Amino acid sequence: MSVPRTLEIPPDEWGRPRSPAQVPWLFLAIIAALLAGRFLLAPHLTAPALQTWATIFVAICVQALPFLVFGVALSAAIAAFVPPGFWTRALPKRPAVAVPVAGLAGAVLPGCECASVPVASGLIKRGVTPAAALAFLLSSPAINPVVLVATAVAFPNEPLMVLARFAASLVAAVGVGWLWLRFGKTEWIRNRAHHHGSFLEAMRHDLLHAGGFLIVGGLAAATLNVVVPREWLTAVAEVPWLSVLVLAALAVLLSICSEADAFVAASMSAFSPTAKLTFMVVGPMVDLKLIALQTGTFGKAFAVRFVPVTLVFAVVASVVVGWILL
Repeated sequence: MSVPRTLEIPPDEWGRPRSPAQVPWLFLAIIAALLAGRFLLAPHLTAPALQTWATIFVAICVQALPFLVFGVALSAAIAAFVPPGFWTRALPKRPAVAVPVAGLAGAVLPGCECASVPVASGLIKRGVTPAAALAFLLSSPAINPVVLVATAVAFPNEPLMVLARFAASLVAAVGVGWLWLRFGKTEWIRNRAHHHGSFLEAMRHDLLHAGGFLIVGGLAAATLNVVVPREWLTAVAEVPWLSVLVLAALAVLLSICSEADAFVAASMSAFSPTAKLTFMVVGPMVDLKLIALQTGTFGKAFAVRFVPVTLVFAVVASVVVGWILL
């Protein structure tokens, strides 16, 4: 009678995908290849529309890339190295005062959209009033220094665009926070924290997500400028309310990182400054990846209430501030 062979249990890591450390450099290599291809292949591509498309796409990506990388690195450093207790000590105890303070904190504590959600989740878990945490969630990716500098570079001849973006984003963030403070209920929030891990892990995660959406946004903007007839864009852009709604919807769909969206907005030359402002205010507060992340972290009951309210506040704040400043 034969003795059965001993079964060996496979290691835990078998069958599990790994995230190689070289992946972020692959994104940088793609951008470098696109830039090199622009100069090497352009002479052989005689179609004017194709050359225009390639020029717009590469220009958007190359202009936005330094701000994107710096913003992601800074966001990852804050997520990895800032002690959790710092947030609770920094905010006032009175909720009505904590909301605008948390909103203003976004100007000095940068974070991308992906990082702001887990930070807000951690604040709520540590006893910070949800309204203040949500105000920070909305303002941090919208008014931080990296985003404002990128906006100034993207709009060199429109200095008021930076002030308008800051004001409209802050008004929307604080307004939503105060509204949640008045009408929000604790049972609407199911808090599941999302953990980024170490600095390198957080940076790799955010760079892959933000870089991918930047490429999608650049492709869409270049295609919009080349494929869509200029008469159509002009017709939409000439109707103020329609142009605002179109770019607001586009911001939600494209889901571009806030460190790069100003360059995409600047390329849409047919649209009014107010419509471009709406694109830059709505994007960091309401887009597809944020909706998914907020739903996974706080639950569906939260998202179905928070997302529409935020979208309305962002659009209204953009129109009012745009009408005053632009």
